[in-house]
Amino acid sequence: MSSKKTIDWEAIERDFRVGQLSLRALATKHGTTAGAISKKASAGNWVKDASEEVRERTRAALLTEPRKERERQETADGNTVSSSGNAPTQGDIEVAVQTNLQVINRHRRDIAKGHGLVNLLFRQLEQAASAREELEDEVIEETAGDTNCQRRNRMLKALSLPTHAGVLRDLSTALKNLIPLERQAYNLDEQEHEEPYEERLRRLLEQDG
Repeated sequence: MSSKKTIDWEAIERDFRVGQLSLRALATKHGTTAGAISKKASAGNWVKDASEEVRERTRAALLTEPRKERERQETADGNTVSSSGNAPTQGDIEVAVQTNLQVINRHRRDIAKGHGLVNLLFRQLEQAASAREELEDEVIEETAGDTNCQRRNRMLKALSLPTHAGVLRDLSTALKNLIPLERQAYNLDEQEHEEPYEERLRRLLEQDG
């Protein structure tokens, strides 16, 4: 008969206090359930007392990039975390900071690609709109030998003002969504966002899909 798996509650408490992982993620990492962690945290009055240090050090590292943040010594003054034996170590916090940096930089690249694509489509729309009459003449010439007008009508519709207006509206909406995401990713706004920008990005992509 296999022995019951021992749960390392001290390690779970340290990760909980770092404040980076959700209860579900903690449960997956440590082989237990979110409910069990929630009960243990409530009973032990666990608090995420290191989460603010993780955020502040992440912001500091982002401001000093592309230089790497200097590695914190294990003999830090300890003002930002509790002296409890289960308090997150500087190593725990450093891992969380580096994970945050990887996520933020990946999303920065994704947002930049999105901006580039929107700008490309804006330029293409501008070119098509400014040469609408010439393009319509080319369509008429191209479809002159067709036995019906279906292909011509489809092509002319793609060049029509209402179609271009719809494309412009969609591009403007995409840009309106990208700008606050980019500002949040680069910490340009003073106010804190209740919704993390990676969650907002995921939600917007799901809506577009």
